[in-house]
Amino acid sequence: MTDKTRLFQQGQIVKHLKTGGFYRILYYAKIEATLDDVYVYEALINQTIWIRPVEEMEDGRFIPT
Repeated sequence: MTDKTRLFQQGQIVKHLKTGGFYRILYYAKIEATLDDVYVYEALINQTIWIRPVEEMEDGRFIPT
């Protein structure tokens, strides 16, 4: 997957619709065992780092701000 086909870009702030939380997209990565594409992102409220499969990030639960 190239950067141009991704819904969210590195550095972009997104909002989680269910929780209302705001997150910054940090990196794109791959799961070593499966080679699945993932987003690495940071919660702005407490700087915790999260990883989520691309399919989940782009299924409508997150929106750009």
